[in-house]
Order: sequence, then C-alpha cells, then structure tokens
Amino acid sequence: MTPSIVALGGGHGLYATLSAARNLTSDITAVVTVADDGGSSGRLRSELNLVPPGDLRMALAALAGDDAHAQLWRDVVQHRFRGTGALAYHAVGNLILAGLTEVFGDVIPALDELGRILQLKGRVLPMATIPLQIEADVVGLEEDPRISRIIRGQVAVATTPGRVRRVRLLPGNPVACTEAVEAIERADLVVLGPGSWFSSVIPHVLVPEQREALMATKARRALVLNLGPQAGETAGFSAERHLHVLSQHAPSFRVDKVIVDGSTVLPGSERAHLARAAAQLGAEVRYADVAVAGTNKHDTAKLGAVLGDLLPTPTG
Repeated sequence: MTPSIVALGGGHGLYATLSAARNLTSDITAVVTVADDGGSSGRLRSELNLVPPGDLRMALAALAGDDAHAQLWRDVVQHRFRGTGALAYHAVGNLILAGLTEVFGDVIPALDELGRILQLKGRVLPMATIPLQIEADVVGLEEDPRISRIIRGQVAVATTPGRVRRVRLLPGNPVACTEAVEAIERADLVVLGPGSWFSSVIPHVLVPEQREALMATKARRALVLNLGPQAGETAGFSAERHLHVLSQHAPSFRVDKVIVDGSTVLPGSERAHLARAAAQLGAEVRYADVAVAGTNKHDTAKLGAVLGDLLPTPTG
C-alpha cells in the first residue's frame, strides 16, 4: 500500500520537504500557507482579491512529474518575466493560477488542473480558500523595550527589526480547506516545517479545524526545525525557543518527532533543554545530518531518508 504524506508549510521550506517526500511516495499532499503579500503574489492578491499563488506555485513545481513534458512545464511556471513593465517579475505560474482561479471560480480546481499539466506526484492545497493576513505583536521597535507594536502583513513580519512575540491570522479562526483536513485525517505521516517560523509554520496551527485534524490524525507527526535563526522573525532564537513559541500559540498541539540537524545544537545543556521543550509537545528529538554541507539549506535526500524511517512498515 502506498504511504500517504502530508507536508505543511510555505515557500522554500515546504519546497524542501516536498522534494524529500517525493522520493518516498507518490501520495503526497502539500498544504500551503496563504498569507503572502509581497512580490508577484502580493500584486495579484491586491489587484484580483485572490489567494496568493506564489507558495502554491512553488509546491506544484516541487511535485512536478519526471518526464520531459512535465519538467518543461515546471520550468515554465517557475519562469519570471523580465523588463520593467506591468509583467516585470511576475512568475508565469502565478498568472496561470490566477487565470484558472477566475475561470473556475475556485482555487482548488485551478490547482488540480495545473497539477494535471505538471503530472503532479500528489496534490497541492491551500490551508484556507480565502487570502489571510498575518498580524504580529513586536517589541524592540521603541525606546522602551516593553512597548509592543502591532505589525501587519507577512513581508513586514518577516523583515521586522524587532522581536516577534506573537502572531495572529486575519480574519481570526479562518475556515480550513476541507480537502486539506481530509488529507491530514487519512495520512500516514504529517510533516510541519521547516520554514519561516512565524509566517509559514505557526499559521498552520492557528486554523482551528486544521489544528484539530492534526491532533486527531493517526499519522505520525514530525516537526522539522530550521537550520538556524532567521533575520527578522527568529533572530537570536535557539532550537528550544522555536518549540516554546509554537507551544505558546497552540498549547494542545502535539508531535511525535522533532527533527534537528545535529550540528545546530551543541551536546550538553543545549540538548537537554531542547529535549525538555520537545517533551512538552509529546515528542522525542531525532538528531540527523540533514543539511547541505556548508549551507543553511536542507539536503532533500538526507531529509527524505529520515522521513522514510517514520513511515509505517509495509505489511503483507
């Protein structure tokens, strides 16, 4: 029986997870954040009031089929227009998704149709079918470090020079994508992260129905930590701190394994603190070499091997 993997996230982090998962199974569902308000996605979102397509497009590209036709279309949807005119820097795939969404009147069949062209290994879904906004409480922007300022918008949150304390989704308690919830419920393995912690990872546990599905699923649940803190969102964060802020946003959320590159947490007290933080999530820490040597990027083959160990053993 083909194992089922659901990967949740956004941007380059989700791309890495999907690239790892595609070597393990053809039954993959990507569940993608929909709060991007920058670049090509932000322009299309603002002009057309559509779910921002950029992270969805990247997930489609990650799962494109292997033959020459599918790979050609993968390159096409990832291509960005040059020049300085109205189309400058728009990704072709963003425009295709925007057009298909208007034709179908719904982003789900638009994604499925482009997925057929790309001969997708799996399916790509949004975590909500309406565009969302991220709002954050940020300290460190005023002379008094105790004063908190509200910052709104994914790009603003990701690039703030202050320290993000908490994030919310607007509108609050958004309705989950039904198909995404169903995929989580039937999965064998659910993977959250890596990615921008406050704008691509934590939002997935702020959608009530999706969070409930993540808690109720019989799948094994893995949380993949980033290879280091990110300027703006998590500057100065330890691995332990990443887990604490996740718990603060969703106290009842639980995972089974926290996957950490061994080079990012020193043996001794740091690992002991991380183990305690993981235990609060009901998880054990799995240390593994999952980085591309000399970079802060995940090695998809190495990450795939670790994820493969978490899949159920075939029977019969």
